[in-house]
Amino acid sequence: MSNRIILLAHGSSDKRWCETFENLATPTLTAVADSRIAYMELAEPSLDDIVAEGVKDGVHQFTIVPLFLAAGRHLRKDVPAMIEGLEATHGVTIELAPPIGENPQLGEAIKDVVVQQLGANKS
Repeated sequence: MSNRIILLAHGSSDKRWCETFENLATPTLTAVADSRIAYMELAEPSLDDIVAEGVKDGVHQFTIVPLFLAAGRHLRKDVPAMIEGLEATHGVTIELAPPIGENPQLGEAIKDVVVQQLGANKS
């Protein structure tokens, strides 16, 4: 049984924000088979859209990777409530991974970007 990976972002009504997020997600979507983007609110596709699409494709197992820096109210309350509703509505199993910001590799990537930009500014 396949497991569809969902990269979940908060979402924004600002198209430029969505484009920035989609550019950041592209390497993962290219490298990780059966992965998708979803937005919690204010943009499409919604989490419900992606789960419903998965069910149509025969997928019943999902893992949500929150592209959040930390677990605030959305990840402690809102997203788990959404997951509970989606599991009941669609008859699927959804696992919520820790927010991407908890992974120390992100801190290293931020450091690399800052060092690179500071190095470029010194030239």
